[in-house]
Amino acid sequence: MPSRARAEGADAGPAPAPERGGDRISPLTGGRVPGHVAIIMDGNGRWATERGLPRTAGHHAGAENIRRLVERFAEHGVRYVTLFAFSTENWNRPHSEVSVIFRLVERFLQRELEHLRRNNVRLRHFGRLERLPTNLRRRVEEAIALTRDNDRLMLNVCFSYGGRDEIVTAMRRIAEAGIAPDAIDEATVSAHLFTGGLPDPDLVIRTAGEQRISNFLLWQSAYAELYFTSACWPDFGREDIDLALVEYGRRKRKFGALPPEDLDAFGSD
Repeated sequence: MPSRARAEGADAGPAPAPERGGDRISPLTGGRVPGHVAIIMDGNGRWATERGLPRTAGHHAGAENIRRLVERFAEHGVRYVTLFAFSTENWNRPHSEVSVIFRLVERFLQRELEHLRRNNVRLRHFGRLERLPTNLRRRVEEAIALTRDNDRLMLNVCFSYGGRDEIVTAMRRIAEAGIAPDAIDEATVSAHLFTGGLPDPDLVIRTAGEQRISNFLLWQSAYAELYFTSACWPDFGREDIDLALVEYGRRKRKFGALPPEDLDAFGSD
């Protein structure tokens, strides 16, 4: 395990013990649903432009959608939801747009914290927390501390996050821990990521029609199912979630091997 606190993957208290990921049964439908869903929330600006609105209006609408999303996934029994909210590359956007996003995050935390506590949702942050404005960083740390004992659903927000940066940071942590090269395996790397202790995502959703993962959970998504939708993030609602989960339930996950029913085709010696 990591030898020092995760400054970049900020959390109040220890990381949760490693938990087996994988499928769950939805109490709503009785169908198979993922235990961990990760989402690239894309299309806020496009949504606003199509309506003749400033891009900032799209970010406002996107922030309003988060509560609905979390509630619906919780109703289906999903245990982990990870949102890609702001990438390391997003720092290159105009300062005015970045400032609006920061204000929205702070407002979200102010408005939603009690709702998260009341609904037993734990909040975590993955990314470069030290780059955020001081007031916002304190808000994030406060929300993490106040929800740390909640266990119905874990909401992970990747903010000022990049997948390659996460892997580089993990390599540095391993080196600082003095772990011998021949002792490093996949479990070692996983434990030193920002997400150390969490199961890998079973399903990665991207909204707004783009079909790429854009530096998001590169290590963790190695065997995740990918689902792309043309709906922009502000329009991605409860029915869209249901459709994504139905599609996931249809897929046969092999993880590079063959399921027993397919092995029968080879016969026996």
